Amino acid sequence: MGAYIIVSVLILITSILLMLVVLVQNSKGGGLASNFSGNNQYMGVRKTGDFLEKSTWTLAIVLLVLSLFSIFVIPRSTNADGVMDTELRDQIENTQPVNIPTPPPNQN
Repeated sequence: MGAYIIVSVLILITSILLMLVVLVQNSKGGGLASNFSGNNQYMGVRKTGDFLEKSTWTLAIVLLVLSLFSIFVIPRSTNADGVMDTELRDQIENTQPVNIPTPPPNQN
């Protein structure tokens, strides 16, 4: 159960970071880099764009890996043999259907 919570928190943090990095970028090549104006800062702007692009790809891959890894740490209600626990099976078998009252017929 603890590993599931840790992986869920890591997925949440990665998703928030990915959103922030994507929002900083501009689809037309500006974004954070467009805030820096000046001829001598051109290479700094270019490196900022490269860093943001690499950050986006890295965070996307980390999110994918964490999502796939979460499959293995999801808590299940089965025992070691892969058979459903008897308590859960008894609850399912003894569940009674819910009677929903029908509305009276419309008298127009």
